[in-house]
Amino acid sequence: MSSAPADPTAELPASVDEVYSFLGPSGTFTEAALAQVPEARGKSWRAVNNVGEALADVVAGRSVAAMIAIENSIEGGVSVAQDALATVPGLRIIGEYLVPVNFVLVARPGTALADVRTINAHPVAYAQCHQWLDAHLPAHGHLPASSNVAAAASLFEGSTADAAIAPPGIVDHHDVTVLAENIGDNPNAVTRFVLVSTSRSVPAPTGADKTSLIAELPDDRPGSLLDLLEQFSTRGINLSLIESRPIGDSLGRYRFVIDADGHIHDERVADALLGLRRFSPSVIFLGSYPRADGAHVDFDQRYRDEVFTEARAWLGTLVDDAGAGSPSHG
Repeated sequence: MSSAPADPTAELPASVDEVYSFLGPSGTFTEAALAQVPEARGKSWRAVNNVGEALADVVAGRSVAAMIAIENSIEGGVSVAQDALATVPGLRIIGEYLVPVNFVLVARPGTALADVRTINAHPVAYAQCHQWLDAHLPAHGHLPASSNVAAAASLFEGSTADAAIAPPGIVDHHDVTVLAENIGDNPNAVTRFVLVSTSRSVPAPTGADKTSLIAELPDDRPGSLLDLLEQFSTRGINLSLIESRPIGDSLGRYRFVIDADGHIHDERVADALLGLRRFSPSVIFLGSYPRADGAHVDFDQRYRDEVFTEARAWLGTLVDDAGAGSPSHG
């Protein structure tokens, strides 16, 4: 694996197929997620400053794919990523990856915990460390950072912060003093990352798959959300994620970010997407891909593929019979 360039504007290799974008600088949880991608090993990794830049690399052809955080087990969906996937056309999720998340509090050498008044931290990381911070530094202030590693780097770039929340491996990248370890509120915290590309190829079903999509409600009325959810429930499909995001054109207008258990090649999932497309004014298919946890998708056998194919065959015979019985108008 080649190291990520420190400068996002660094010269890129001739082949875009050799470039993967990720939220930098080197040492972030996003880089740890990218390290799980077999196809990215030995390729060039391009460090960028934010999700928008990562996805812009993909759309513009500067990289073959980008790794972005999409969901955290503590804070839920990453809204900036969800909104980008809803508004940037042509993107597809081709894989997901899980990274356990914990944090350390670091400072410049010579700084003691008692000296800390202001902390630089990424907003998501900051939210996950509230209990520890309230208990040990109840009067602290917070300066937001673009990434967890950038928070630590800022201590040497003129930041007014006294300390920073960073990943445990930060000591490998910066000369910082660790003031406290394991400061995350939940030791079981996990962040889910997705690899995003413009590829139209869908990975083959494995039986442990997930389908991601975004759908708008057609109007603001009683039962509208229920109608959307019934497209899945009536076909025996479990939703592992459903989050609302405002569309932004008026109050009461929402789109829903959905993860459904199953693959688009599964008859029950394909049928649900057809129903959803008839119901919703806008459906964005983000991809079907293997689940990162490898958990097999269990479902009621009433919704196995053969049930749907048999039903279509039955309908076909009815249509053929009806056609055969029609009077000739020749």
